[in-house]
Amino acid sequence: MNALARLSAAVQSRTAERGETGMTTAEYAVGTVAACGFSGVLYKVVTSPTVLTLIKDVIEKAFHLGF
Repeated sequence: MNALARLSAAVQSRTAERGETGMTTAEYAVGTVAACGFSGVLYKVVTSPTVLTLIKDVIEKAFHLGF
């Protein structure tokens, strides 16, 4: 057995011992879609007129504080 085959066998045996083989491509795809969906919702919330007004008010109050 060459060195690469021994290394591959060692990695596979350690992975099997832990019982975890990592995420599959489908799980990555689902995670990516979920992250994109969440970012879309977050963008809509942050750019809503109510939140923009709140942020503007906080910044104006910070500038009017006497240092």
